[in-house]
Amino acid sequence: MTSASVKENCLGWAARDPSGFLSPYKFSRRTVGSDDVLLDILFCGICFADIVWTRNKHGHSKYPLVPGHEIVGTVRDVGTNVKHFKVGDHVGVGTYVNSCRECEYCNDGLEVHCSKGAVYTFDGIDVDGTVTKGGYSSYIVVHERYCFRIPENYPLASAAPLLCAGITVYTPMMRHNMNQPGKSLGVIGLGGLGHLAVKFGKAFGLNVTVFSTSISKREEALKLLGADNFMVSSDEQQMKALGKSFDFMINTASGDIPFDPYLSLLKTAGILVLVGFPTEVKFSPGNLVLGMKSIVGSVTGGTKQTQEMLDFCASHKIYPEIEIVPIQYANEALERLIKKDVNYRFVIDVGNSLK
Repeated sequence: MTSASVKENCLGWAARDPSGFLSPYKFSRRTVGSDDVLLDILFCGICFADIVWTRNKHGHSKYPLVPGHEIVGTVRDVGTNVKHFKVGDHVGVGTYVNSCRECEYCNDGLEVHCSKGAVYTFDGIDVDGTVTKGGYSSYIVVHERYCFRIPENYPLASAAPLLCAGITVYTPMMRHNMNQPGKSLGVIGLGGLGHLAVKFGKAFGLNVTVFSTSISKREEALKLLGADNFMVSSDEQQMKALGKSFDFMINTASGDIPFDPYLSLLKTAGILVLVGFPTEVKFSPGNLVLGMKSIVGSVTGGTKQTQEMLDFCASHKIYPEIEIVPIQYANEALERLIKKDVNYRFVIDVGNSLK
């Protein structure tokens, strides 16, 4: 490996303070270790997490902060021990880039739940003690265990949102057997996560109903995404008519919503999965206890399941609905995301716009 490939500066876009405003920023990546893959980034999806961290919503953001954890690119270099990737391969990187690799969760391929804490793709502490920097940048160096093969012929820009939004809904659907043809699924919220939950639900053969506060999404839910039904969640009469009719529900919204109306829609032993981050969850215990119902939570997914999900999307021709933008549009895209003005995922064309 040439010294030039490890010493060149990495160009990114970073937030310098809690305003979250992004601007060009040069920094160095770590050198390529024996188990590492160096990836030239071509595309990076924009996730709500990018807003949360660049604006220090959790109070521990480390600036300058380069966001982005839906990363797709081409392998430029590999370490001497790398077995699964070679130069030129199309590879993805998701929400984490390291873990202890020794605990029960790592051993089960659930690295995101590592007992010592997974190292996040940005704003985490890497193996060399530096702060990780994400995919709004020209290249990244990642241990091969946390890299994923993008199936041949799968469009690279479309692959990016799968690495967070896609795996976030796929993981609980598989874990809780939401892949049984003929069963009924309710999807609450129709954004980046929700629209992929609909697509997976239909691929699994489920009867899918979308719940949204906005009637304007009805046409897209039914015609573009293929949902079977659409309900305006504020319509109490419609909601009551659906009582005890769903096997599963998945809440992709992060806003605070009443949970009792949705629990009443579940059949006995029905499951409501929470993948969004509301500030609180309130419900009457009786609505859980009397119907033997469950509320469960889930984040992204382990390495094994992420690769499985990518392969599933390729074989079933599942493609996220995306809007491709240049890096120079990133600040505007983040503002639009806050206003929910996106159908359904922004993807930055890093390869062609980051110069």
